[in-house]
Amino acid sequence: MRVRQPIVLRSVGLLFTVDSMQIRIEDRPNLSEPVANGLRDRIYDGRLKGGERINEVHLARDLGVSRTCVREALSRLVAEEALVAVPRRGCFVRELTRKEFDDIYPIRALLDPEALRLAGVPSLESFERLEGLEEQKRAATDPAARITLDEAWHLELLSACENEVLMSLIVHFMRRFRRYGLAFGGDLAVMETAQEEHGQILRALQRGDVDEACHWLRRNLTSPKEPILQWLDERARDARQEVA
Repeated sequence: MRVRQPIVLRSVGLLFTVDSMQIRIEDRPNLSEPVANGLRDRIYDGRLKGGERINEVHLARDLGVSRTCVREALSRLVAEEALVAVPRRGCFVRELTRKEFDDIYPIRALLDPEALRLAGVPSLESFERLEGLEEQKRAATDPAARITLDEAWHLELLSACENEVLMSLIVHFMRRFRRYGLAFGGDLAVMETAQEEHGQILRALQRGDVDEACHWLRRNLTSPKEPILQWLDERARDARQEVA
């Protein structure tokens, strides 16, 4: 009786040999990933508004990719809660809500201080970059520019943290909050408070007091909450009045 030889897979570049047969595997990039990244950017920087429908046919045509690729990207964003899937209607950008804000807002006050504790006191070069970013932010008049500079400041502050998982979570929630910051626009009192808190963080770090810096960072990430909640409540009330 003939004994069947085990299947052997040998990789030569992209060429695989199975017994005596050769199978070529194409090295194709995952096209759904850049589609998801592009949509995510448009959602979190406000170009796609809450409630806006994503037309997968038009999107596939405009990007020159398959509808399967677009569906994969949309499924990823639904899982991230950037989009909402409505049966037989499609995918829509998630609305700004008090509930979502209440859910996501406290998280960075937990994550960022831990990342700062792991990062420790910044280098002299990092201190200079932090001070430069704060000066640019004070000079900026556009809310979107201020938010971008504030995000850059926080990422620079934590740049020595080597926990990649922790930093990826911080970036994720930073981007989710960005929609609220852009829509709110901020006000002078909130901006001045944030600048004072940033100053306290830097002064504590210059003294080598990481615990004190973490305290001020936690405070910095919670102080704007009430003004934004008030704005969300007013926004919801105005929407109800329009419907009535």
